[in-house]
Amino acid sequence: MRILLLADIHSNWPALAAIDEKFDACLFLGDVVDYATDPLPCIDWVRRHASSVVRGNHDHSVAQRVMVRPGGTFRKMVAAMRQHHFDVLSDEHLTWLAQMPVTRHLVIGDHRFLLVHATPRDPMDEYISDSADQWQQRLEHVDVDFVCVGHTHIPMQLQLEKTQVINPGSVGQPRDGDPRAAYAIIDNGKVEFRRVAYDVDRTLHHMLRSGIDETVIARAEAILRTGGNPTANGNAEL
Repeated sequence: MRILLLADIHSNWPALAAIDEKFDACLFLGDVVDYATDPLPCIDWVRRHASSVVRGNHDHSVAQRVMVRPGGTFRKMVAAMRQHHFDVLSDEHLTWLAQMPVTRHLVIGDHRFLLVHATPRDPMDEYISDSADQWQQRLEHVDVDFVCVGHTHIPMQLQLEKTQVINPGSVGQPRDGDPRAAYAIIDNGKVEFRRVAYDVDRTLHHMLRSGIDETVIARAEAILRTGGNPTANGNAEL
């Protein structure tokens, strides 16, 4: 059984379209929207191809039509692009986002999975990177083979007793210093992290055609081309 693991697409269609993998199942770990300006093909792809999905914090906020006040770099990006999402997404799209489950338990082949965007304790908002002690606490009452998460935009694999915690990284906005789209393959229980280059210019041009302020696009470009956070403060806000 070959599983494609995706997270944090963030309306970046060129990044998602660059992933060309054969798979028996696709698990999507949340945040299909925000940060870029092409949510429609991203949502349509996930709806067609993902066998299981969970809701991310950005999916939830867009579904609830939450407007964002500008703050740091990432808040400014979301504030600038959120109205565009409301303009192009239909009520059906918003309903689909709102109805994505917050957590999902499933069995694929011989392995048990828990899918959640952030952590089992706080499914949409809590940030934990690769702290084994913190993850051990979060998994105290979790009995599965794989806990699959997103949210941090950083690939991660932790083996904790009988459970592996897997974060495939971000398709649409990596923050680990590698600008290529990140994802993972789980093939018969073996995890492989993969990267693929994509046309960042297409993503930026779409932002420009969507009417996004050029100063915001410049911030987005700095993040997308470097695979990082230009504020360099380690805060993954929003």
